Amino acid sequence: DRVAEIMAGMSRRQKVGQLFMSRVYGYRAKEPAPGAVRSNEAHLGVADARELFDRFPVGSVVYFAHAGNLQHPEQVARLSNGIQRAALETGTMPVLISTDQEHGIIERLGPPATRFPGSMALGATRDRDLARAAARVTGEDLRAVGIHQDLAPVADVNNDPANPVIGVRSFGSKPGLVSSMTAAQVRGFQDDAQVAATVKHFPGHGDTSIDSHVGLPTIDHSTVTWWELDAPPFEAAIEAGVDVVMTAHVRVPSLDPSGRPATLSRPILTEILRERMGYDGVVMTDSLAMAAIRDRYGDDRAPVLALMAGADIVADPPDLPAAFRGVMTAVENGEIGQERLDRSVERVLRLKERLGLLNDALVDVDAVEAELGTTADLDVARAVGDAAVTVLRDRRSWLPIKSGWNVALTGVRPEGAGALERTLQGADRSLTTGWTGSDPGSMEISKALKLARAADLTIVITEHLGSFPRQRSLVQRLLDSGQQVVVVYAGSPYEASWFASASAQVATYSDVP
Repeated sequence: DRVAEIMAGMSRRQKVGQLFMSRVYGYRAKEPAPGAVRSNEAHLGVADARELFDRFPVGSVVYFAHAGNLQHPEQVARLSNGIQRAALETGTMPVLISTDQEHGIIERLGPPATRFPGSMALGATRDRDLARAAARVTGEDLRAVGIHQDLAPVADVNNDPANPVIGVRSFGSKPGLVSSMTAAQVRGFQDDAQVAATVKHFPGHGDTSIDSHVGLPTIDHSTVTWWELDAPPFEAAIEAGVDVVMTAHVRVPSLDPSGRPATLSRPILTEILRERMGYDGVVMTDSLAMAAIRDRYGDDRAPVLALMAGADIVADPPDLPAAFRGVMTAVENGEIGQERLDRSVERVLRLKERLGLLNDALVDVDAVEAELGTTADLDVARAVGDAAVTVLRDRRSWLPIKSGWNVALTGVRPEGAGALERTLQGADRSLTTGWTGSDPGSMEISKALKLARAADLTIVITEHLGSFPRQRSLVQRLLDSGQQVVVVYAGSPYEASWFASASAQVATYSDVP
């Protein structure tokens, strides 16, 4: 048993290191840019990845755009190889590297990696095969650049339209739909692409109006409601063999009346997830840098409490030296027992073994360009887009847009504007554009109204309507003008509730081209 042999030769410090997932700043593993060095020193107490593993032999690394890790795929592959070499040079195990490639509004790896419009768009397709294919394509892209774990799919049932942190990141508001799509994506990531899937955020983050990045939400579901509404997607993921479950920084009083967030709750992580639901894979926390945890429990104690509750990996501690010191102290004084420590280390190492990291953790940088964005992969993305776009309403049969019509485009200019303009100009249509931006003034609104009066049909594209009253005013004035207007929601489809009078409404769930 290779894992048992490895564990027999590990020091206590090396074992503790396997329980940590850390960020590292910069786009190079060694000698990053001065700004990255300063950030590493401030948060990790080291200058670069080599020093990180020398001082804190962490078992996992997470890539973030704001940490400067993700410039382009070839660079990411070089960074991954550099991190693995730095770990091996310091006597550390090969590293599990992860990132959040949910697609849609949470996307880390850019072109030429294949892009998708996100989970709610996939949910709108109602097609499990497409969901699985999208996960396979994403997993293969990640694996090509040395990333072995995707912090996806989101298994939260989004039953609060005002949810500030989940929304279109969820497959939808129906437990059955979310369950089937979650299970399909787990199989696509793991069975088809050999990348670890991570279902999140257990026990469910879909019914809250507070973002756990800035506060501690409370989910007031009864135990019966939780089992009927929130639990099914996680049960489906467990049945599909999911490698990792990520915790949520939310309180659920019906599951744990102590008031502790799920991340630090033994009743939730051990008694429910492990014992009642039968899950024996890796449990990791959401980022410990989030205010829901950090403001209440401290950088040294939060990871200890999470491990005692049942977590195996503590993710993204904002002060790594304090967190590492806290866990080492808890192990040395017996607060975290040797058996408890070994159980988590074994889960982490068995995951690395399954992913092939114990054999060869390096990737072929020269092959990255050919492996990403293939014709076959882009065909999957187009199929998802075609099946996802939803006509919410078309009372007067304006869609599809008729040949020969003069079409006006206004509102928020989406990332996919160029592709949209090229498409609309086909079939003998003429096109005029007058983008107003997210927060139009009176002059921009007047120009948009003038544009609409000269057109046969006006398409107004919206996004983040709740944050921009003047954008809502633009849409309402277009609807009140008596012109033929199609409202396109390039973000949350819940925003359709603003405009009950609109004759034609379309949801795209994303502004990805």
